[in-house]
Amino acid sequence: MATYVNNLRLKEITTGDESGSWGTSTNTNLELIGEALGFGTEAITTNADTHATTVADGSADEGRAMYIKYTGTLDSTCTITIGPNTLKRVHVIENATSGSQSIIISQGSGANVTILTGETKAVYLDGAGSGAAVVDAFDNLSIDGANLTGTPTSPTANAGTNTTQVATTAFVKTAVDAAEPFPSGTSMLFQQTNAPTGWTKQTTHNDKALRLQTGTVGTGGSVAFSTALATPAISVGSISGNPGTNQTVAAGNLAVSMSGNIADHTLSVNEIPSHSHTIPIEAPSNTVTQGIGGANLGNFQVQNNRSTSNTGGGGGHGHNHNLSGSMSGAPSISGNVTAGNLAVGSSTATINVSYVDFIIANKD
Repeated sequence: MATYVNNLRLKEITTGDESGSWGTSTNTNLELIGEALGFGTEAITTNADTHATTVADGSADEGRAMYIKYTGTLDSTCTITIGPNTLKRVHVIENATSGSQSIIISQGSGANVTILTGETKAVYLDGAGSGAAVVDAFDNLSIDGANLTGTPTSPTANAGTNTTQVATTAFVKTAVDAAEPFPSGTSMLFQQTNAPTGWTKQTTHNDKALRLQTGTVGTGGSVAFSTALATPAISVGSISGNPGTNQTVAAGNLAVSMSGNIADHTLSVNEIPSHSHTIPIEAPSNTVTQGIGGANLGNFQVQNNRSTSNTGGGGGHGHNHNLSGSMSGAPSISGNVTAGNLAVGSSTATINVSYVDFIIANKD
Protein backbone atom coordinates (compact mmCIF):
# COMPACT_ATOMS: atom_id res chain seq x y z
CA MET A 1 0.00 0.00 0.00
CA ALA A 2 1.38 3.44 -0.95
CA THR A 3 2.39 5.96 1.77
CA TYR A 4 3.00 9.75 1.89
CA VAL A 5 5.39 10.19 4.81
CA ASN A 6 8.04 12.20 2.96
CA ASN A 7 8.47 15.99 3.33
CA LEU A 8 6.88 16.68 -0.08
CA ARG A 9 3.91 14.37 0.52
CA LEU A 10 4.78 12.38 -2.62
CA LYS A 11 3.28 8.96 -3.23
CA GLU A 12 5.67 6.16 -2.22
CA ILE A 13 4.70 2.95 -4.09
CA THR A 14 5.28 -0.29 -2.24
CA THR A 15 6.73 -3.38 -3.95
CA GLY A 16 4.24 -5.05 -6.28
CA ASP A 17 1.77 -2.15 -6.22
CA GLU A 18 0.66 0.07 -9.10
CA SER A 19 0.84 -2.67 -11.71
CA GLY A 20 -0.03 -1.06 -14.97
CA SER A 21 -0.27 2.45 -13.41
CA TRP A 22 3.19 2.87 -11.94
CA GLY A 23 4.17 5.28 -14.69
CA THR A 24 1.19 7.56 -13.98
CA SER A 25 2.00 7.75 -10.27
CA THR A 26 5.65 8.42 -11.00
CA ASN A 27 4.81 11.26 -13.39
CA THR A 28 2.56 12.82 -10.76
CA ASN A 29 5.36 12.66 -8.22
CA LEU A 30 7.71 14.38 -10.63
CA GLU A 31 5.17 17.14 -11.18
CA LEU A 32 4.73 17.60 -7.44
CA ILE A 33 8.53 17.86 -7.02
CA GLY A 34 8.52 20.69 -9.55
CA GLU A 35 5.65 22.29 -7.67
CA ALA A 36 7.59 22.09 -4.42
CA LEU A 37 10.49 23.96 -6.00
CA GLY A 38 8.22 26.69 -7.35
CA PHE A 39 5.95 29.54 -6.29
CA GLY A 40 2.44 29.33 -4.84
CA THR A 41 -0.24 31.81 -3.77
CA GLU A 42 -2.80 31.10 -1.08
CA ALA A 43 -5.67 33.40 -0.08
CA ILE A 44 -6.76 33.85 3.54
CA THR A 45 -10.42 34.28 4.32
CA THR A 46 -11.26 37.95 4.86
CA ASN A 47 -10.52 39.15 8.43
CA ALA A 48 -9.73 35.60 9.60
CA ASP A 49 -7.73 35.31 12.81
CA THR A 50 -6.52 31.77 11.95
CA HIS A 51 -5.74 29.89 8.74
CA ALA A 52 -4.58 26.34 7.98
CA THR A 53 -2.23 25.38 5.15
CA THR A 54 -2.18 21.59 4.82
CA VAL A 55 -0.01 20.04 2.12
CA ALA A 56 -2.14 17.44 0.27
CA ASP A 57 -0.95 13.86 -0.18
CA GLY A 58 0.12 13.12 -3.76
CA SER A 59 -1.85 15.97 -5.36
CA ALA A 60 -1.24 19.57 -6.36
CA ASP A 61 -1.32 22.06 -3.49
CA GLU A 62 -0.21 25.75 -3.23
CA GLY A 63 1.13 25.08 0.25
CA ARG A 64 3.69 22.62 -1.16
CA ALA A 65 5.60 25.45 -2.95
CA MET A 66 8.93 26.55 -1.52
CA TYR A 67 7.81 30.20 -1.92
CA ILE A 68 4.33 30.86 -0.56
CA LYS A 69 2.62 34.22 -0.98
CA TYR A 70 -0.35 34.82 1.35
CA THR A 71 -3.00 37.26 0.21
CA GLY A 72 -6.38 38.47 1.51
CA THR A 73 -7.66 41.32 3.70
CA LEU A 74 -7.06 41.29 7.44
CA ASP A 75 -8.22 43.47 10.32
CA SER A 76 -6.11 41.73 12.94
CA THR A 77 -3.08 39.45 13.21
CA CYS A 78 -3.68 36.05 11.63
CA THR A 79 -2.00 32.80 12.79
CA ILE A 80 -1.26 30.37 9.92
CA THR A 81 -0.60 26.74 10.83
CA ILE A 82 1.24 24.61 8.24
CA GLY A 83 0.56 20.85 8.36
CA PRO A 84 1.11 18.10 8.70
CA ASN A 85 3.22 18.85 11.78
CA THR A 86 5.77 16.22 10.69
CA LEU A 87 6.97 18.15 7.60
CA LYS A 88 10.60 19.16 7.70
CA ARG A 89 11.33 21.72 5.04
CA VAL A 90 12.27 25.30 4.18
CA HIS A 91 9.74 27.92 3.07
CA VAL A 92 10.07 31.48 1.86
CA ILE A 93 6.85 33.19 2.98
CA GLU A 94 5.60 36.62 1.89
CA ASN A 95 2.93 38.59 3.75
CA ALA A 96 1.07 40.20 0.84
CA THR A 97 -2.15 40.75 2.75
CA SER A 98 -3.87 44.13 2.93
CA GLY A 99 -5.01 45.81 6.11
CA SER A 100 -1.52 46.43 7.58
CA GLN A 101 -1.64 43.30 9.72
CA SER A 102 1.04 40.73 10.58
CA ILE A 103 0.84 36.98 10.01
CA ILE A 104 2.24 34.37 12.41
CA ILE A 105 3.64 31.15 10.91
CA SER A 106 3.18 28.13 13.18
CA GLN A 107 3.40 24.29 12.92
CA GLY A 108 2.80 23.05 16.47
CA SER A 109 3.02 24.30 20.03
CA GLY A 110 6.67 25.27 19.59
CA ALA A 111 8.14 28.59 18.48
CA ASN A 112 6.64 30.57 15.65
CA VAL A 113 7.71 33.43 13.36
CA THR A 114 5.92 36.76 12.84
CA ILE A 115 6.02 38.36 9.39
CA LEU A 116 5.01 42.01 9.19
CA THR A 117 2.81 43.26 6.39
CA GLY A 118 4.73 43.71 3.18
CA GLU A 119 7.69 41.66 4.40
CA THR A 120 9.14 38.28 3.42
CA LYS A 121 11.01 35.77 5.57
CA ALA A 122 12.79 32.45 5.06
CA VAL A 123 11.72 29.93 7.69
CA TYR A 124 12.15 26.25 8.33
CA LEU A 125 9.74 23.76 9.89
CA ASP A 126 11.31 21.27 12.30
CA GLY A 127 8.45 18.70 11.92
CA ALA A 128 8.58 17.71 15.60
CA GLY A 129 4.90 16.69 15.74
CA SER A 130 2.57 18.36 18.20
CA GLY A 131 5.43 20.44 19.61
CA ALA A 132 6.75 21.42 16.17
CA ALA A 133 8.40 24.82 15.83
CA VAL A 134 8.91 27.32 13.03
CA VAL A 135 12.30 29.07 13.03
CA ASP A 136 13.50 32.21 11.25
CA ALA A 137 16.17 30.70 9.00
CA PHE A 138 18.11 33.96 8.70
CA ASP A 139 17.67 35.15 12.28
CA ASN A 140 21.41 34.90 12.95
CA LEU A 141 22.57 35.13 9.36
CA SER A 142 26.10 36.48 8.99
CA ILE A 143 27.09 37.86 5.59
CA ASP A 144 30.72 38.95 5.67
CA GLY A 145 31.41 41.96 3.45
CA ALA A 146 27.83 42.20 2.22
CA ASN A 147 27.22 44.95 -0.33
CA LEU A 148 23.49 45.61 -0.37
CA THR A 149 22.21 47.65 -3.31
CA GLY A 150 18.87 49.24 -4.06
CA THR A 151 16.70 49.98 -1.05
CA PRO A 152 16.95 47.03 1.31
CA THR A 153 14.50 46.98 4.21
CA SER A 154 14.54 45.53 7.68
CA PRO A 155 12.12 45.23 10.59
CA THR A 156 12.09 48.35 12.76
CA ALA A 157 12.93 47.63 16.37
CA ASN A 158 10.97 49.13 19.23
CA ALA A 159 12.12 52.52 20.47
CA GLY A 160 14.84 52.16 23.06
CA THR A 161 16.11 48.81 21.75
CA ASN A 162 19.81 48.48 22.53
CA THR A 163 21.17 45.44 20.70
CA THR A 164 23.46 44.67 17.76
CA GLN A 165 20.55 44.31 15.35
CA VAL A 166 20.29 46.55 12.28
CA ALA A 167 18.69 49.94 12.92
CA THR A 168 16.35 51.16 10.21
CA THR A 169 16.00 54.80 9.23
CA ALA A 170 12.62 54.78 10.97
CA PHE A 171 14.22 53.59 14.22
CA VAL A 172 16.93 56.25 13.97
CA LYS A 173 14.44 59.04 13.27
CA THR A 174 12.32 58.01 16.24
CA ALA A 175 15.40 57.96 18.46
CA VAL A 176 16.57 61.38 17.22
CA ASP A 177 13.13 62.93 17.60
CA ALA A 178 12.91 61.60 21.14
CA ALA A 179 16.44 62.67 22.07
CA GLU A 180 16.62 65.12 24.97
CA PRO A 181 19.79 67.25 24.70
CA PHE A 182 18.59 69.43 27.60
CA PRO A 183 17.88 67.96 31.04
CA SER A 184 14.48 68.63 32.58
CA GLY A 185 14.39 72.01 34.31
CA THR A 186 16.93 73.67 31.99
CA SER A 187 16.16 77.39 31.47
CA MET A 188 16.73 79.03 28.08
CA LEU A 189 15.88 82.25 26.25
CA PHE A 190 13.56 82.22 23.21
CA GLN A 191 12.67 85.15 20.96
CA GLN A 192 9.04 84.17 20.59
CA THR A 193 5.80 84.71 22.48
CA ASN A 194 5.01 81.08 23.34
CA ALA A 195 7.36 78.38 24.60
CA PRO A 196 8.30 75.66 22.07
CA THR A 197 6.95 72.14 22.39
CA GLY A 198 8.43 70.40 25.43
CA TRP A 199 9.11 73.70 27.25
CA THR A 200 7.06 75.76 29.71
CA LYS A 201 7.08 79.56 29.65
CA GLN A 202 8.28 81.11 32.92
CA THR A 203 6.21 84.09 34.12
CA THR A 204 8.11 84.90 37.33
CA HIS A 205 10.35 87.48 35.63
CA ASN A 206 8.82 90.19 33.46
CA ASP A 207 10.09 93.57 32.15
CA LYS A 208 13.63 92.98 33.45
CA ALA A 209 17.13 93.42 32.03
CA LEU A 210 19.73 90.64 31.80
CA ARG A 211 23.06 90.71 33.64
CA LEU A 212 26.02 88.48 32.87
CA GLN A 213 27.40 86.80 35.98
CA THR A 214 30.53 84.68 36.47
CA GLY A 215 29.53 83.62 39.98
CA THR A 216 26.28 82.52 41.59
CA VAL A 217 23.24 83.71 39.63
CA GLY A 218 20.36 85.57 41.21
CA THR A 219 18.02 88.55 40.79
CA GLY A 220 18.07 92.14 41.99
CA GLY A 221 16.81 95.66 41.54
CA SER A 222 13.31 97.04 42.01
CA VAL A 223 12.61 99.32 39.01
CA ALA A 224 11.09 97.79 35.88
CA PHE A 225 13.14 97.96 32.68
CA SER A 226 10.54 100.03 30.81
CA THR A 227 10.35 102.49 33.71
CA ALA A 228 14.11 102.87 34.07
CA LEU A 229 15.17 103.03 30.43
CA ALA A 230 12.21 103.17 28.07
CA THR A 231 10.97 106.74 28.91
CA PRO A 232 11.15 109.05 25.86
CA ALA A 233 13.39 111.69 27.52
CA ILE A 234 14.90 112.84 30.81
CA SER A 235 15.66 116.38 32.09
CA VAL A 236 19.22 117.50 32.70
CA GLY A 237 20.51 120.92 33.84
CA SER A 238 23.45 123.32 33.86
CA ILE A 239 24.84 125.66 36.58
CA SER A 240 26.26 129.19 35.99
CA GLY A 241 27.19 132.24 38.10
CA ASN A 242 29.54 133.04 41.03
CA PRO A 243 28.40 132.04 44.50
CA GLY A 244 29.50 134.18 47.47
CA THR A 245 30.44 133.29 51.02
CA ASN A 246 30.20 134.79 54.51
CA GLN A 247 32.19 132.05 56.15
CA THR A 248 34.45 132.92 59.10
CA VAL A 249 37.15 130.94 60.82
CA ALA A 250 37.25 131.15 64.63
CA ALA A 251 40.25 130.13 66.66
CA GLY A 252 38.07 128.50 69.24
CA ASN A 253 40.17 127.57 72.25
CA LEU A 254 43.38 127.30 70.20
CA ALA A 255 46.50 128.03 72.36
CA VAL A 256 50.26 127.99 71.82
CA SER A 257 52.82 127.64 74.62
CA MET A 258 56.61 128.12 74.33
CA SER A 259 59.55 127.70 76.75
CA GLY A 260 63.34 128.09 76.61
CA ASN A 261 65.67 131.00 75.58
CA ILE A 262 67.83 132.28 72.75
CA ALA A 263 71.60 132.65 73.39
CA ASP A 264 73.52 135.96 72.94
CA HIS A 265 75.89 136.34 69.99
CA THR A 266 78.58 138.94 69.35
CA LEU A 267 78.90 139.94 65.73
CA SER A 268 82.29 139.59 64.12
CA VAL A 269 83.58 142.03 61.51
CA ASN A 270 82.56 139.68 58.72
CA GLU A 271 79.02 139.40 60.11
CA ILE A 272 78.30 143.19 60.34
CA PRO A 273 77.14 145.05 57.21
CA SER A 274 79.82 146.71 55.12
CA HIS A 275 80.16 150.43 56.19
CA SER A 276 82.52 153.43 56.62
CA HIS A 277 82.92 156.45 59.07
CA THR A 278 83.06 160.18 58.23
CA ILE A 279 85.89 162.27 59.85
CA PRO A 280 85.38 166.12 59.85
CA ILE A 281 88.48 168.38 59.49
CA GLU A 282 88.13 171.77 61.33
CA ALA A 283 90.25 174.97 61.43
CA PRO A 284 89.76 178.51 63.06
CA SER A 285 91.09 181.78 61.36
CA ASN A 286 92.65 179.85 58.56
CA THR A 287 94.78 178.05 61.14
CA VAL A 288 94.46 174.38 60.50
CA THR A 289 93.84 172.18 63.50
CA GLN A 290 92.54 168.63 63.34
CA GLY A 291 89.92 167.29 65.60
CA ILE A 292 87.50 164.43 65.65
CA GLY A 293 83.89 164.83 66.62
CA GLY A 294 81.63 167.84 66.55
CA ALA A 295 80.65 168.36 70.12
CA ASN A 296 83.77 170.31 71.21
CA LEU A 297 84.38 172.46 68.11
CA GLY A 298 83.71 175.70 69.89
CA ASN A 299 84.19 178.43 67.34
CA PHE A 300 85.90 176.15 64.95
CA GLN A 301 84.26 175.54 61.63
CA VAL A 302 84.29 172.39 59.56
CA GLN A 303 86.49 172.99 56.64
CA ASN A 304 86.29 169.49 55.05
CA ASN A 305 85.16 165.83 55.71
CA ARG A 306 87.08 162.64 55.14
CA SER A 307 85.74 159.05 55.16
CA THR A 308 87.40 155.93 56.37
CA SER A 309 87.64 152.87 54.15
CA ASN A 310 84.72 150.37 54.19
CA THR A 311 84.74 147.52 56.63
CA GLY A 312 82.33 144.64 57.48
CA GLY A 313 81.48 141.54 55.41
CA GLY A 314 77.66 141.53 55.58
CA GLY A 315 77.73 137.78 56.45
CA GLY A 316 74.97 135.85 58.18
CA HIS A 317 74.96 134.66 61.75
CA GLY A 318 72.85 132.52 64.04
CA HIS A 319 71.76 132.19 67.66
CA ASN A 320 71.70 129.01 69.67
CA HIS A 321 68.44 128.23 71.50
CA ASN A 322 66.66 125.56 73.54
CA LEU A 323 63.12 126.62 72.70
CA SER A 324 60.23 124.07 72.82
CA GLY A 325 56.44 124.44 72.65
CA SER A 326 53.04 122.93 71.88
CA MET A 327 49.66 123.86 70.34
CA SER A 328 46.23 122.88 71.66
CA GLY A 329 42.62 123.71 70.98
CA ALA A 330 40.20 123.23 68.05
CA PRO A 331 39.52 126.02 65.53
CA SER A 332 36.02 126.16 63.95
CA ILE A 333 34.43 127.34 60.72
CA SER A 334 31.01 129.06 60.68
CA GLY A 335 28.84 130.76 58.11
CA ASN A 336 27.46 129.59 54.78
CA VAL A 337 27.92 129.86 51.03
CA THR A 338 25.37 132.08 49.31
CA ALA A 339 24.12 131.61 45.77
CA GLY A 340 25.10 135.07 44.62
CA ASN A 341 24.09 135.22 40.97
CA LEU A 342 24.18 131.40 40.59
CA ALA A 343 21.64 130.14 37.99
CA VAL A 344 20.45 126.62 37.07
CA GLY A 345 19.26 125.93 33.51
CA SER A 346 17.44 122.83 32.20
CA SER A 347 17.41 120.80 28.97
CA THR A 348 16.32 117.33 27.83
CA ALA A 349 18.21 114.27 26.47
CA THR A 350 16.40 111.44 24.63
CA ILE A 351 17.27 107.87 25.83
CA ASN A 352 14.53 105.84 24.13
CA VAL A 353 16.61 102.63 24.17
CA SER A 354 16.02 100.00 21.43
CA TYR A 355 15.27 96.51 22.71
CA VAL A 356 14.38 92.96 21.69
CA ASP A 357 11.95 90.90 23.78
CA PHE A 358 12.74 87.34 24.91
CA ILE A 359 10.95 84.82 27.10
CA ILE A 360 12.47 82.40 29.62
CA ALA A 361 11.24 78.81 29.27
CA ASN A 362 12.02 75.72 31.33
CA LYS A 363 12.48 72.25 29.82
CA ASP A 364 9.66 69.94 30.83
